[in-house]
Amino acid sequence: MNRSLATSSLWILAATAVLVLALLPFDPVISQRAQGLPGTIIAFNQRITDFGTFSWMIYGSGFLVILAYVAHRIGRNETLTGKTRTAWRLPLYFFVTTGATTTLVHLVKLLVGRARPELFADHGAYSLTPFAYDDLYSSFPSGHSAAVGAFFGAFSMLVPRLRPLFLLGALTIGLSRIIVGAHYPSDVAAGLLLGLWTAIATAFVFARRDWLFRFDARGWPLPKSMLPRP
Repeated sequence: MNRSLATSSLWILAATAVLVLALLPFDPVISQRAQGLPGTIIAFNQRITDFGTFSWMIYGSGFLVILAYVAHRIGRNETLTGKTRTAWRLPLYFFVTTGATTTLVHLVKLLVGRARPELFADHGAYSLTPFAYDDLYSSFPSGHSAAVGAFFGAFSMLVPRLRPLFLLGALTIGLSRIIVGAHYPSDVAAGLLLGLWTAIATAFVFARRDWLFRFDARGWPLPKSMLPRP
């Protein structure tokens, strides 16, 4: 494993552990207070929260991969071929990132089996039922948060100068999952960081193949446009 990837993975793992452990004691209180916010705030978050669904990201990027790849294969002009090669690798990066994230999220959900906030009255905030195969017991980690973590994380790797803006977008959707009562804060933190890690790891894989990214002097993947040609 690339040393930079190993280092960043350890940092994200440590941040996830610290955030989850720090938020766990406050999950019930924050969740209940968030759901008690004014109706206009809850209604707004209900409108934006489904931006974090995996389906439109996976199917949308998959369709663009096929479309751009076909254009690349039929391109005759050398300059055009280079452009279409980049064109199909760009959606491929999003497709691989979101696809890997949804696989990891569903695996962890199945292994943990945490009851959602709507079951708080019956089971409390810390009820675990592994292998329940029931959406009501799939609170940890938040799938929507992981999806936007991956989506905006991919953008932040591709356009580093706008990274704070993309991370703010991911955090906004993540917070909406708490406000609409779908997840606890620790679920959201874990989901966001899982998605971000997958976006970073996928960038490392692409950089090894010289697709979209190249490694800088520190071994970190940067967009090829930001680095001189080798």
